Amino acid sequence: MNRTICVITGSRAEYGLLRPLMAAIKAEPALDLQLVVTGAHLSADHGSTFHEIVNDGFSIDWRVDLQLGADGPEQIANAMALAVKGTAAALAQLKPDLVLVLGDRYEIFAVVAAALVARIPVAHLHGGECTQGAYDEAIRHAITKMSHLHFVAAAEYRQRVIQLGEQPERVFLVGSLGIDNIKTMALLDRAGLEAALDFRLGRRNLLVTFHPVTLEPGASARQLNELLLALHELQDTHLIFTLPNADNEGGQLTDMIKQFVAAHANARCYASLGQLRYLSCVKHVDGVVGNSSSGLIEVPSLHKGTLNIGDRQQGRLKAASVIDCAPERTAIAAALQQLYSSQFTAMLPGVINPYGDGGATARILQVLSSVPLTGLLKKVFYNVPVS
Repeated sequence: MNRTICVITGSRAEYGLLRPLMAAIKAEPALDLQLVVTGAHLSADHGSTFHEIVNDGFSIDWRVDLQLGADGPEQIANAMALAVKGTAAALAQLKPDLVLVLGDRYEIFAVVAAALVARIPVAHLHGGECTQGAYDEAIRHAITKMSHLHFVAAAEYRQRVIQLGEQPERVFLVGSLGIDNIKTMALLDRAGLEAALDFRLGRRNLLVTFHPVTLEPGASARQLNELLLALHELQDTHLIFTLPNADNEGGQLTDMIKQFVAAHANARCYASLGQLRYLSCVKHVDGVVGNSSSGLIEVPSLHKGTLNIGDRQQGRLKAASVIDCAPERTAIAAALQQLYSSQFTAMLPGVINPYGDGGATARILQVLSSVPLTGLLKKVFYNVPVS
């Protein structure tokens, strides 16, 4: 009997990371792939990115529509309730042997809760990480406690998952899946990227992604405004914006970016670039600006600089190519000068990415194919020795 792995994805970001692993599961004779799609994938406001999944050759077995619209706390909580209900129905019908999820978003927390009460073991990717400026931090660690197999991106994160009481033999150090995309994907050349974007690159170019700071009500718009004021002052620079996640206050940030782009001929925004266009952008721009995890996890492997604004990603491991910056226009302007400095750009080719150098897909696939599933549900808390 083949082992059935049900991958559940809710956003463009984690699907981009999961895609090579999904392809490997699909191609593995001993495994069967099931796919449940939810969250922003099914939202027109966020690019209806389920089309990208279908275009990549995957069949969607179940869709859980969260009716995303307004992004206040009540609406987010209602979306989580729909995710639990819809995932429960999906799992009752699909009956997988294992559920596989990545990350720390609220809809992933909800689907894992549904899997827990359905008594289906969960494999979780990218646990143990810290993002002290967002409630994703608490969600990530909660998912760890509801999961049974853990695939982590760095040794420090493996230690943290064990510190949370998970048995060491169930915590696998594999590196980041995003680096596999960089190693294997044929990225677009400059002309191909311009055609794909319908946007001409300039003498200088920046890729900008700014997500809500979910633990600081009202701060997201204020911080983005500071960033936009700094970007407005740049000369001879073209700006490529990706729009924010479906989080609290994300709609307000989207409106601000669209207004900025409408007033600046040197700027363009996209609901979703997809992995090919996104990584191709990184390849051809002078740097990545904002507060996305991608700037810390994937961008260093393309030897480009990242300007990391505010504390949304505070606590994550960072390569030498990451410049931390306060969310204030003069600090952002100074950090942009550093990004372009000859001393900074000269060291980029030698940057070492703390999230590994590829191969995560093969390592995860080997575990998924071989680890015994019997007995996974009953977990024994691992007590870390205290000196």
